[in-house]
Amino acid sequence: MKKLQVLGPGCSKCEKLARATEEAAKALGIPYELTKVADLTQIMSFGVMMTPALVVDGKVKVVGQVPSVDELKKLLV
Repeated sequence: MKKLQVLGPGCSKCEKLARATEEAAKALGIPYELTKVADLTQIMSFGVMMTPALVVDGKVKVVGQVPSVDELKKLLV
């Protein structure tokens, strides 16, 4: 199971990234757990200074942008 974390304070781009990430994971048919992390201390622990960000299995994959669903699919496999 992939562990997916969207880092951000809940802004519109953060929500958009969460929706696009879920769509990509579902399209790939991979089991996943998606959590949203809004706590600034936790966000900074990943070394992230810009949001939204996407962490896949503990590794930061996206910072400060919302990639397309197709781009996200590539990051999830």
